[in-house]
Amino acid sequence: MPDPHAPSAPAVPPTPPIPLSALLAREDLALRRIAGPSDPGVVIHWAHTSEMADPYPYLLGGELLLTAGVHVPGSGGPSGPGGYFDDYVSRIVAAGGAALGFGVAPVHDTVPPALVAACDAHGLPLLEVPPGTTFAAVARAVWQLMAQARLAELRRVTEAQQSLAAAASRPDPVPSVLRQLAQRVGGRAVLYGPEGARVAEAGREEFPPGVREALDGLARLVASRAHSSATDTVAGAHLAAYALGAGQGFVLAVAAPHRDPGDHTIASVAAVLLSLLTGEHHSGSGAARSSALVRLLLGAPPEEVAPLLGDGRWVVVHARADGRAADAVAASALGAALGSALVDLADGVVRVLVPAGREPAAQPGWTLGVSAAAAPADWPAADRQAARALARARATRTAVARTGAAGSGLADLLPHGEAEAHARALLAPVAAVPALTETLRTWLSLHGSWDRTAVALAVHRNTVRQRVARCAALLGADLDDPDVRMELWFALRRS
Repeated sequence: MPDPHAPSAPAVPPTPPIPLSALLAREDLALRRIAGPSDPGVVIHWAHTSEMADPYPYLLGGELLLTAGVHVPGSGGPSGPGGYFDDYVSRIVAAGGAALGFGVAPVHDTVPPALVAACDAHGLPLLEVPPGTTFAAVARAVWQLMAQARLAELRRVTEAQQSLAAAASRPDPVPSVLRQLAQRVGGRAVLYGPEGARVAEAGREEFPPGVREALDGLARLVASRAHSSATDTVAGAHLAAYALGAGQGFVLAVAAPHRDPGDHTIASVAAVLLSLLTGEHHSGSGAARSSALVRLLLGAPPEEVAPLLGDGRWVVVHARADGRAADAVAASALGAALGSALVDLADGVVRVLVPAGREPAAQPGWTLGVSAAAAPADWPAADRQAARALARARATRTAVARTGAAGSGLADLLPHGEAEAHARALLAPVAAVPALTETLRTWLSLHGSWDRTAVALAVHRNTVRQRVARCAALLGADLDDPDVRMELWFALRRS
């Protein structure tokens, strides 16, 4: 676990480093590595020229230090441990220097052998800078490569932000965001719940022993509110944890085999998106919703508690995720997209109560059924309308199906009471079997299509035929007659 009081490692500028191998590959510089490790993972953050005998106070770490050896004593001093070059190289390594470049001519004709031996001994890459290459040209090449690296990193971060935003709009937003984050950092992303349990995770699992436990511990540290974020390195794996929102209790943790400059930005974007997906969508609305629920449970009518939720009329939206089962977080994200936190998930259907002023639009990955605008007293009827609209949308493979405005047209030419009495009398033979009534309603709404009705009701088309035939027999009606269909439709609208 990181110690906040421990001395920090040599600081490096927050810029993308470049591989030392990329600088060596520049043919115009003709640099040559003559000592030290040939590890392709060695990177440099900038170039710095110094002729100081002790460059330690002037280094920040991560530099390619360039010298022409002006500071070297005339004889070069004794070689081996304790010699001039041994002390010189050890101080560069202690300061965090990444590599040393030694310019040949005009001071030295060759690189001193004692310097080569010291760099090998301390594991510091040593580059020979030929006479035709100026230190200014080396520094310019470093900055050119850094500019290219910065542009590539900005492009990577931008693409990651776009992919994370797209993932957050999917029906399974939390797993999608975690998958994208893990893919972008080449590691594993874990979401911890308020109780510290792993809610969801994605990405690679091949990490050394102890990494998983260390990641759990880092998440607990952040959840304890001691820090809003924390980092650690365990067995070569880079770990980071971020608290989501204010007081939500959720924590995002990431483990990666390496840490690129843009990874923190990418993870921070994911943390913001996950905060929105797991948190409240309307500040201050939680208490009002709680009050409304309590009053309903204690017997208050919907029209009495509705003002706690907002003013005006409402529409009911029923939704199903396309090709997958929706979870509670996906339902919450859908509610946020529709502009309402009044969300319910049951039997795979998400129901959302939306203020009528917010017209529900199509949502990627969802099929929606929308009721007509209704006052609180008519919400149960609007709920049934939305269910029928969703069935119609699924049957016709449309993203959104809407119910026409209730209480308008020919149905209003009859007094409401008389119309309902007529509907009850007409449908009485089938009213005792809800499956028959719903099948008849769906079949008529889909213009007598057997296949679409079967899709809408999730039954076999032969079942639809049998039910419709049973309705015709019980009603004693010819369902091929358009007048009979019209009268039954009006009756079903009133039932």
